[in-house]
Amino acid sequence: MSILLGCIADDFTGATDLASMLVHAGMRTVQTIGILKEPVPPGTDAVVIALKSRTIPADQAVAESLAALQWLRAAGCRQTYFKYCSTFDSTDKGNIGPVAEALMAALDTPFTIACPAFPENKRTIFKGHLFVGDTLLAESSMRNHPLTPMHDSNLQRVLQRQTAKTVGLIEHSTVAAGTQAIQERIESLKAEGVGMAIVDAISNDDLLQIGAACADLPLITAGSGIALGLPQNFRAQGLLDVQDAARDLPQTQGLQAIVCGSCSQATQAQLADAVARGTPAYAIDPMRLAANEDLVSQAMAWATPLLNQGPVIVYATASPDRVKAAQEKLGVERAGALVEEALAEIARRLVQAGVRQLIVAGGETSGAVVTALDVRSLRIGPTIDPGVPWTVSLGATPIALALKSGNFGATDFFTKAWSLLP
Repeated sequence: MSILLGCIADDFTGATDLASMLVHAGMRTVQTIGILKEPVPPGTDAVVIALKSRTIPADQAVAESLAALQWLRAAGCRQTYFKYCSTFDSTDKGNIGPVAEALMAALDTPFTIACPAFPENKRTIFKGHLFVGDTLLAESSMRNHPLTPMHDSNLQRVLQRQTAKTVGLIEHSTVAAGTQAIQERIESLKAEGVGMAIVDAISNDDLLQIGAACADLPLITAGSGIALGLPQNFRAQGLLDVQDAARDLPQTQGLQAIVCGSCSQATQAQLADAVARGTPAYAIDPMRLAANEDLVSQAMAWATPLLNQGPVIVYATASPDRVKAAQEKLGVERAGALVEEALAEIARRLVQAGVRQLIVAGGETSGAVVTALDVRSLRIGPTIDPGVPWTVSLGATPIALALKSGNFGATDFFTKAWSLLP
């Protein structure tokens, strides 16, 4: 087996987001949940290994990422891609900087870029500052993120606090000048001893130019956006055919459900929209879980008679004030763990009850759910909204899964998704 692009993603929905972009650009892509013991199916162009390393201790994130790199190199990958969130979710201790440093050392490369831009989802970088829509990152809802609050919009400063390497900048004026100008700037930064560089990007055309300029870099670190510009490099080398890589997703017949753990503004709006359209919904309260109430059994008793009538929602989505109150009483880690474990067990029981089409909202929740379902790999299919495709698990009982990052998707996402299944 030999694959063209080997990707390491720091969370599950981020991995799906990246895989979706690669499929859209024509690469036959498989997403794995952790490191597989077996090879991926023949004809696979790209593999995205989904880790759960965004918020774990930095040394553990480094170890897991290096193990993933070892598997990818053994599979013959020609280029490595470290994928993180388009809002650069991290703390001053990492994990973006430490993981990038470790991968650079393992690949014996002195330079890489960092570009979380995803203009289609309104994540842009200008003068090294990350914007969410028209708002600076530090002034967006990310400033209140429960695990990785972002209080600095200057990515050059953010990354510099996480690495001993010098962090430079490739400004938009250079990017707008095209591929050759970007490559010349990279060589100039390398000569100055710069190890990593934030790259400005405000449009998909910018991402295509950046991708072309990075054809010879052993390692790219980025959000999912630059994936638009990488397949063209393999195609130019005669290694990749023009194809519709999302076609022929296996059909799944069964019941439908939504498990919703994200508390982002986007997910709150999506939940409200689905409920307003008549989708039955059941709330999971972490305080009641902490009091040892068997909400899992209660949720299943509520859902079971409704499943034959259409989709149901089980959710822990709540306002920032309610989330903060629960965290203050229970602690951040315990509150999150209680919810993740309950929603994952509910998802497992829903599948036992015949659910074969499942939407999961939230990166941490998605990770817990696929683990509970013992899903090891996914085939990537059509995009629902930018960054969120339908996938189908590879195994004896295929399950259609839409693993949605909390901030992604239009307001009607939950309703629209069902219509896009083959």
